[in-house]
Amino acid sequence: MALRGRRNRNRATDAVPAADPVPAADREDDGHRSRAGRLGVYAGRLGTYAGRLGAPGGPLGAPAEAVRRRLREGGTGPVPVLLALAVIWLVFQSLDDNFLSPRNLSVLSVDIVGTGMVAVGIVFVLLIGEIDLAVGSLAGLAGAVFASLNVNLGMPEWLAVLIAVLCGTAAGAVHGFSFARIGVPAFVATLAGLLVWNGVMLYLLGPDSSINFSEDGLVATLTSRYFDSTVAVYGLAALCTAAYLLVSLHDRGRRAAAGMPCRPVGEIWARTALLALVSFSVVYVLGRFEGLPLALLIFLAVIVASDLLVRRTPYGRQVLALGGGAEAARRSGVDVARVRISVFMVSGTLAAVGGLFIASRLTSASQISGSGVLLINAIAAAVIGGTSLFGGHGSTWSALLGVLIIQSIGSGMALLGVEPPVQFMITGGVLFTAVVFDSLTRRSAQSRGRV
Repeated sequence: MALRGRRNRNRATDAVPAADPVPAADREDDGHRSRAGRLGVYAGRLGTYAGRLGAPGGPLGAPAEAVRRRLREGGTGPVPVLLALAVIWLVFQSLDDNFLSPRNLSVLSVDIVGTGMVAVGIVFVLLIGEIDLAVGSLAGLAGAVFASLNVNLGMPEWLAVLIAVLCGTAAGAVHGFSFARIGVPAFVATLAGLLVWNGVMLYLLGPDSSINFSEDGLVATLTSRYFDSTVAVYGLAALCTAAYLLVSLHDRGRRAAAGMPCRPVGEIWARTALLALVSFSVVYVLGRFEGLPLALLIFLAVIVASDLLVRRTPYGRQVLALGGGAEAARRSGVDVARVRISVFMVSGTLAAVGGLFIASRLTSASQISGSGVLLINAIAAAVIGGTSLFGGHGSTWSALLGVLIIQSIGSGMALLGVEPPVQFMITGGVLFTAVVFDSLTRRSAQSRGRV
């Protein structure tokens, strides 16, 4: 067969008349066109393969579709924030080897709790497209109320803590009622609250502007208690991972049975593996210093509970609907005034809880707990973490991511000996970048008719 083919090719070549040869220039052009054609075919095949990878049934179909869906809806998820946090940690670790040491990470894990609690409350307010400027003063007020009742009046700590938290709830109800029922803009109502509650805090603290309390009491224990039992902490990490897997599989089963879109099983297992990696890594690193901080566990529990409240309950769906548009939510049967008041109550309550954690860290109630820096950092944490300033988009997990970025910058700058004014400028730049990115993604969603 091979010889026959060669003879056939020779005959075909001999059949070309020698008197009418193809010009060299034409042959060169034909060669260029042939190579260009082959390149075009190869490019087409690569495009086809790439399309198959990103197709719904392809290996990268689910992640690619998730990214496209988030972009269409006006958000990108936590991926950019996680990448920014990774870059920040790598940069500071390269500049100072102590940044990622177990000691520094343990201190960082406790420092984020007070501001993070306040930021979780801010997330609820931002989800309805409003702002709460009084959270910093409420945090300071809670610490002052607790210290004055416990130290000055001798009230039991648990009762003083309860009253301090309820003061935050009541103040939030006042802000929400003024906004929802009377019609005072939320910006003005909470700005007035900032001044009023700051004045009450200073009055309770007295001329010394500070009240110290016991270092062995209930509040001080919030940030000084660590769990160093290896079995307990690793068992807790395994329990949380298993719970996430079971809940995810159960949710997928319900959605599949109802004919609703659901996550692929492979993606669920991949998320579970990532959660297990993060959980056991955190337990291992923190266990090399003093153990797992109680404050961090409480903070994570609050985030999980608030996330379930927003995503899994009718109340949370009403909050998100209100963030999408008050009139549309009202026509859908949402009690707009009630939801608005409740959101500010949640914000005030968590601000008071955060103030108690800050006071616990200092073992005293002072003006530091109610400073304007706390307000700025809490709002910045919520926005940097991915919650939209325009309402309707966000997650309570954004408070954790945002406060991690802010406190990481502060911790790294402190290790490098950078002055606080420079820290403020860098934090402001990061906040401005997050707001610009939020605005651009919202504009992109509006252009597609998604907002």
